[in-house]
Amino acid sequence: MFSIMRLIVAVPLLLLFLWAQRYWFLRLWRFANRIESRVLRPIVHGLTVFGFGLVAAALLALFFSGRRDLVWRFSGMMGVVGLWITTAFLSWVVISLVSGIRLIGRRARSLLVRAPDAAGPAAHSPSRLPLSTLQDDVRLDRRQFVQAATALAGAIPFGAGAYGFLIGRHDYRVHQLDLRVSGLPRELDGLRIAQLSDIHIGSYMAAADVRRAVGMANELKPDLSVITGDFITGPNDPLATCVSELARLRAPLGVWGCNGNHEIYADAQEEAAELFAGHGMKLLRQENAEISWRGGRFNLIGVDYQLARSFRGRRTIMLADTGSLVRRDMPNILLSHNPNSFPRSAELGIELMLTGHTHGGQVRVEILDHRFSPARFLTPYEAGLYKRPLGSASALNDKEVWNAAPSAPAALVYVNRGLGTIGAPVRIGVPPEISLLTLRCA
Repeated sequence: MFSIMRLIVAVPLLLLFLWAQRYWFLRLWRFANRIESRVLRPIVHGLTVFGFGLVAAALLALFFSGRRDLVWRFSGMMGVVGLWITTAFLSWVVISLVSGIRLIGRRARSLLVRAPDAAGPAAHSPSRLPLSTLQDDVRLDRRQFVQAATALAGAIPFGAGAYGFLIGRHDYRVHQLDLRVSGLPRELDGLRIAQLSDIHIGSYMAAADVRRAVGMANELKPDLSVITGDFITGPNDPLATCVSELARLRAPLGVWGCNGNHEIYADAQEEAAELFAGHGMKLLRQENAEISWRGGRFNLIGVDYQLARSFRGRRTIMLADTGSLVRRDMPNILLSHNPNSFPRSAELGIELMLTGHTHGGQVRVEILDHRFSPARFLTPYEAGLYKRPLGSASALNDKEVWNAAPSAPAALVYVNRGLGTIGAPVRIGVPPEISLLTLRCA
């Protein structure tokens, strides 16, 4: 059941996306009208109607489906449709901007033409070309330039989408970072943690791709390896294959993980835990484990995906049952897929939280010296490292809590950019990530 506010946001956004699709499919329909073959023309017309219907159904499902498992049941097709929707929408936006600028220029020229002609008698000299001829030449050159500029601008999103699909999503990168953890014992200084997240094995993430990422993680020689959820996208994806590839991870302190939101959608949380156990790994589900390393100890906690709201739209308390798992005699590390649970994690006194979920937005572009990413619409914790005062109230935002306690010990969260993709199978400016996090004393 959808709230009024969600409808107020969703309906105009849906109509905007549909209008952008109308632009492209109407052009395709007009192209079909110029086909002379009586056999081919109705085929193209039919494909146009089918394509528009498929895109419209996908948009309706994404905006209004109460059961996400139905949306992801055809995750391979949805990826292709998502790629088209994204690139076509961005291209339509660019073309609309160029057309708007063109319209403003045309109106400005029409106002100038209405001004009194001060050219004088010389303008009517027979030695010169007629003014109308000059105007026609200029108008023709201007029209050709504008058409070329519009076509080029509209092609940029499609070119970027092709790059993100063919190259960007395969450009695996290692991010190495030292984390200064509050209360970390000297014995744990230098502990190395490899993190993978958001595998999304399936149509656009092959087992060989997972194996390559696992190999890169093993080359880092971590002491502990963790996977923070979303092994699959939908119920038809090969969860067992994904877990068997992840079982190739090698670390003296073992391989640990937590479930993500897509394990909920696929009703695969129990199965994921069983598969982990069968390969000698541990998927923590509202559980904790005390781990010793070189004479020091830390408390590793793992939880299933934390919902900000229930599926009926009611607000929920994140990490509601996690307080009893927190230790006061040693540092705590929390595996929680949703970075929006970080304020509550800091409030509970958890020194370090490892998460994913955002994919870093998958696309990041710089516009007027500002970096734009779709993840900003979902969370303030887009990608990378963030801090809050340890024990601070979760009801306050990050700025408010730091103003209240500027010198307090910091709780940390690291948001991994993930390996796979969701929606559109592209990555632009946000390469897939393997993290190596080295713990240091604060």
